[in-house]
Amino acid sequence: MTYRETFLNELDREAASNGKVLERVPEGMNTWKPHPKSMELGYLASMIATMLGWIAMMIEENEIDFMPVGGQPRRTQVLEGRQALLNALDTGVAAARRALENTTEEHLMTNWRTLIAGNVINETPRHSAIRDGVLQHLAHHRGQLTVYLRLNEALVPALYGPSADERF
Repeated sequence: MTYRETFLNELDREAASNGKVLERVPEGMNTWKPHPKSMELGYLASMIATMLGWIAMMIEENEIDFMPVGGQPRRTQVLEGRQALLNALDTGVAAARRALENTTEEHLMTNWRTLIAGNVINETPRHSAIRDGVLQHLAHHRGQLTVYLRLNEALVPALYGPSADERF
């Protein structure tokens, strides 16, 4: 199986899991956080909604600078409301799918760079950047969001196995 085929299959699974979690995000609680050092719920949910779209960026661009010299820091825009989150998920998944369908295995072997203020902090093959910077990173934050759901009395969906609220 090629990287493209693998990522397209994972895109479908991850999109379904993200949708299940985002459908449960409580309305009107964007600024809630469980601890002063924690992310706000709205920011975390917005990251989950948009992260799969990062795949398109990693295919179509060669790098990202999170704090470009003379520019604004790159940060996820906080979305308002469950429907905006689900719409962003759909948009990002569609962009990722198009990018994956139009790329080549050779391109996925080329390097992707992460910079801060023009300084390279990571350079890795694009396929590794997609795996680590999107898919594994996403699983971590989606798990974090399920804890936020539990703490706000929202039902936690079954994702990789049953949850206390939902069976397969």
